[in-house]
Amino acid sequence: MSSIARLAPRQRAWFTDLPVLLVAVVWGFSYLVTKGITTSHTVVAVLLLRFAAVLPALAVAGRHKLRALDAAQWRAAGLLGLVLAGIFLVETYGVVRTSATNAGLIISLTMILTPLAEAAVTRVRPPLTFLAAAALSVAGVALLTQGGGVTRPSAGDLLMLVAALGHTVHVLLMARIKSMRGADSLSLTTIQLGSAVAVFALIAVVPGTGPTPWAVAAGFGVLDWAGLLFLSVLCTLFAFYVQMWSVRRTSPSRVSLLLGTEPLWAAAVGIAIGGERLGAVGVLGAVLVLGGTGWGRRAVNPPAPRPARPSRPKVSVAAAVTAGASRDPVTAQRS
Repeated sequence: MSSIARLAPRQRAWFTDLPVLLVAVVWGFSYLVTKGITTSHTVVAVLLLRFAAVLPALAVAGRHKLRALDAAQWRAAGLLGLVLAGIFLVETYGVVRTSATNAGLIISLTMILTPLAEAAVTRVRPPLTFLAAAALSVAGVALLTQGGGVTRPSAGDLLMLVAALGHTVHVLLMARIKSMRGADSLSLTTIQLGSAVAVFALIAVVPGTGPTPWAVAAGFGVLDWAGLLFLSVLCTLFAFYVQMWSVRRTSPSRVSLLLGTEPLWAAAVGIAIGGERLGAVGVLGAVLVLGGTGWGRRAVNPPAPRPARPSRPKVSVAAAVTAGASRDPVTAQRS
């Protein structure tokens, strides 16, 4: 029997939830780390270094399933990689030009924008409670970007909003491209990252786009390299592996709920470590964003009703053994 299966139910929950929560924490740190090692002139070079560092490991880990993909799946994943490259570029430029707190909170609007976009595509009206939550989140972003007073949103705030829209488009494309359905997640992600790295490499050789990745790498100090490895290993490789591992053992809804704490960590890190200040208006906006996204997530994915306790009819020993095996949490989640 698996070591996970031998744990008590509460212990199993902590065993599977804690790594996902750690992913939310490292993603919350990622905005401040990105600001620390990136400038507006080195965005392309840092992105190339970050993803090129983990791409070989992903390719080796999924080399057998990569060969099983057909031409249509390769083309679709490559196209999505181009979209992903654009998202990373916009998002990183946005992080550099705004606060880590604003970046983490604004990007969390993806959780609201995606169901709205899906409803528009499928022409299925979302619940009124979700629309109310979306309005609350939008109002929160409007207040958040004002900081200590009524000012125009910064260029970084607007770029983060564009990045949130880009993530929404990316998710919808992944869901609606038929050739992507049923394909191995690791293989598709590897191709997408490979396509994005190719885009960054092409941009990096264009004159006037900033220093080369080699020049940036040569100028990195110990703390810069630590930050880059943090983004590459923990925020990319570790985060992807944990998501795949946890979804197979719990559920996408539970994983999404835990990852939804990312903006909380981004705000906490930005304020406690980065020395950022929101002001009264910004604090109110942050509260509205967090409340709206949390409310909206529950409106779209309401908790399943607790099943009524069944009666205990007499069963044979063989039937009892079979029923007990079917409740194995590890086996059940792998189906």
